[in-house]
Amino acid sequence: MPRADVLANDKTLLFISIVGIVPTHLLTLLLVWLVVTEWRKRPFWKAIGFEWPSFASPFISTLACVLIAASLFVIGALVTSVWGGSKTQLDLLVESSLPARFATAFVAVFTAPLIEEMIYRGVVYTAVEQALGKAVAIVAVSLLFAGVHVFQYQNNIAVIVVITMLSFTLTLVRAYTGKLLPSFVIHLVFNGIQSVVIVLAPFFGWGSS
Repeated sequence: MPRADVLANDKTLLFISIVGIVPTHLLTLLLVWLVVTEWRKRPFWKAIGFEWPSFASPFISTLACVLIAASLFVIGALVTSVWGGSKTQLDLLVESSLPARFATAFVAVFTAPLIEEMIYRGVVYTAVEQALGKAVAIVAVSLLFAGVHVFQYQNNIAVIVVITMLSFTLTLVRAYTGKLLPSFVIHLVFNGIQSVVIVLAPFFGWGSS
């Protein structure tokens, strides 16, 4: 049987493990669709609240989401730069090969924001809010989302702080607007900026020791 450390350094295996997230996300999307629509009894996008709030125009809402996401990224970059810390598992995975870097950026933009928002700020938030109220839902969902990322970033407290900050922001926006689309756009833009950095890093020497 191959040793664990050998498997961990197998670039092809690491790349496949990233690509394998895509079908998992697609299956999750199907399950969420079945739950939300109650087996095709309700319209999916409206039922999950994937729309802009009525109190602001789509343009203003989009602009606000982009500014929030950009601000979060800048704050996060400052926190991790000042606080420092060891490289996370994600860093090591991304740096394992160029294909792994591009695959990670793809998943971070094209599947992760949609699936994660539908699960946490869509299904879970709605259920907890209906059962225990908005305040409990905000705290519970924010900590749950941040908590599932702790193992991935466990050796870098600064990154965990940033993820927690992002999680609370996304959940607060969900609670304030009553809709899921604003949280998704903020998450998408935040991940998008991060993915651009991930893709360009090796060509500009960013993050190299």
